[in-house]
Formats: sequence, C-alpha cells, structure tokens
Amino acid sequence: MAWVEKRGDGYRVRYRRPDGTVGTDSSHPTRKAAQTRANAVDTERQQDTYIDPSGGKITLREWADIWLEAHNVGANTAAKYDTYLRVHILPRFGDCPLNAITRMMVKTWVKELNQRRASSTVADILSVLSMLMGEAVEERRIVTNPCRRLRPTADLKPERPWATELQVLAIANHLGPAEATLVVTAAYTGMRWGELVGLQRQNCKLDDARIHIDPDVGALHEIAGRLELGPPKTPAAVRTILLPPFLVTRLREHLDTHDHSHIFVGADGGLWRRSNFSRRFWRPATDGNPKKLIAPVIPGMHFHDLRHTHKTWMIEDGIPEVAQAKRLGHRLPGVRGIYSHVSPAVEQRLVDCLQKRWENTGNP
Repeated sequence: MAWVEKRGDGYRVRYRRPDGTVGTDSSHPTRKAAQTRANAVDTERQQDTYIDPSGGKITLREWADIWLEAHNVGANTAAKYDTYLRVHILPRFGDCPLNAITRMMVKTWVKELNQRRASSTVADILSVLSMLMGEAVEERRIVTNPCRRLRPTADLKPERPWATELQVLAIANHLGPAEATLVVTAAYTGMRWGELVGLQRQNCKLDDARIHIDPDVGALHEIAGRLELGPPKTPAAVRTILLPPFLVTRLREHLDTHDHSHIFVGADGGLWRRSNFSRRFWRPATDGNPKKLIAPVIPGMHFHDLRHTHKTWMIEDGIPEVAQAKRLGHRLPGVRGIYSHVSPAVEQRLVDCLQKRWENTGNP
C-alpha cells in the first residue's frame, strides 16, 4: 500500500516493492495531491498496470546495450543499427534517462536530421530509436513511446528511370564482355546486386535454364567494409529464376572465360564491390564519358534501376502480378499471397517475352 511522507517543503509518495525495498513514485507540493497520487498507485498496482519510475532512470546508452544483446538480426542489419546508434542516436540521447526523453525532444531532433539527411535515412534512424523506446514500454520501464506516430518530412523524389531493351544493350555495349553480361543478366532476371555478385556456379543451373537463390549463401553483403556471403534480403528472395534461351547461351560463354566459383568476378578474380563497379564501369556507361567518346544513355540511372526495368517490362508484357512478385523475390500481401500461384505456363510465357525483347534488339 502506498503512503505519503513529508519531504522538505513538499510531500512524496512511497511504496513497497515485491522484494521488500521501498521506492519513491513522485513528489507533490501538497499532502492532498500526494494522497491522490498514492491512491492511484494502489489502484494501478492492483490492476498490474503500475510502472516503477526507477526502471526509466536507466540511460538510453545503457538500455541500448541491453537491447542489442537480446535483439536477433542479421549481420548487415546489426551493422546498420550500430552506425545509426553511434553516429546519430547516442550522441543526442545516450546520456538521457529513458523517462526523460520527451516527444518534443525527439521531434526537434528529427527536424534537424531532415535538414542534413534524406527522408528515407531519417525514417530508418527514427525507426531504430522507436524500437528501443517501444521495447522499454514493453519492459514497463516507461509509460509511452515518444517516437510513436512520428514521421520525417517526405522528400519529393522524381520517379526512378527505367530502360528499354535497346538502352540496356547500349549500356552493355559501353562495357567489356564480363561487365556487359552482368548488366544484361540484371536486366533480364531482375536480380538484386547482392544476388548477382554472390551467385555461384553450383547455383547456376544452365542445363535447366535456371538460377537458384540459395537460402544460406544466396547474396553477397558488404558489412563494415567486409564482403560476406549470407542469406538474401528476405525469405521470399529464396527462389528459382527461369532464364530465356539467349541468356543461357551468354552465361555459358561467360563461364568459359574463368574458373572462379562465382559467376561474376573482377578482372583480378576478386568479388565485386558495388562502389567500385559503379565508379569504374556503370557511371561512365550510363552517364557517358566525353574523353573516351562514350555517349550518355540514361544519365543518373542507378544499377538497381535495372530491377525497376525488369518490373516495367513484365507489366508491359501483361505478366500476372503474382508471377512478377515471385520473379523479383517479393511476397504478395494478404489473401493474394496465399491463394495465388505461378503455373509453368505463365513462367514460360514470361521468359518467351524476354527472349522476344532480346531478339527485337537485333541479336539472335
């Protein structure tokens, strides 16, 4: 049962914890106000909704250490969390007790971040802080999550570009044979960068005209500067991709040029890093290079836009949404994802359309 004690010029509410120790709930200027709060504490404890204020006195830095120890995510995500905490969250809130972090403090911080970072990055940073504070609520250290329903200012981004089959061929023609094959494979499969550069011979089933994305080592990840094979982005990304005939032939020819266990490697046999490939090959091929008399194709296009390109082609060809999602490694939400399936006939029609697109560029 909570009681009231005189303390200096005011009164405080005290209570006994289950372990026998005595805690302080709050301080008040009058006995009447303190007694009202003491009655409320008794009611909350009877209803098992009481939040012990001492639990929220832990600093965010201390709480983050506890949270990270218990949080189970992949190495890539863990590295991202570490960066957001170290660079953005802990410098501002690390020494603050959890129960001292207010909504207005967070809103001010988000406003400042919006002036220096893209809205998508700010949203990711805010999401990490919100997870920390949300777990503190679940652990009954604080009453509410000060990040709840906060959103960074959205950027008005232009629609990402996509390429026609002739533009893909033009980009490829600006590259050497190995790099060109990587680009063509990306455009005609919709595979992610990490899936492409992580693809190994054992998962390239050319006799069956299929590529398999392995659940354990199906993607190459760059984590804190290190390249590591690991699972693809999502469980839905574990899939088998049917290849059009021309691409089977092209990949066979490409594999005859080296004996590395990976399909796509650099000239020195090393695995590709996205930044190196972009700087040395992708940017000059898409933006153009006047010194080398390379004409621009689609200035500003990202390598990932080849994935958008593949999606656009499937839409143009009237491929069912479920087949599009399966090929790209997505999962349709709700009932559509449960009851929709891709038949072999639909899959064959998809690759027939891709083969026709290639032939329309004047290639056999």
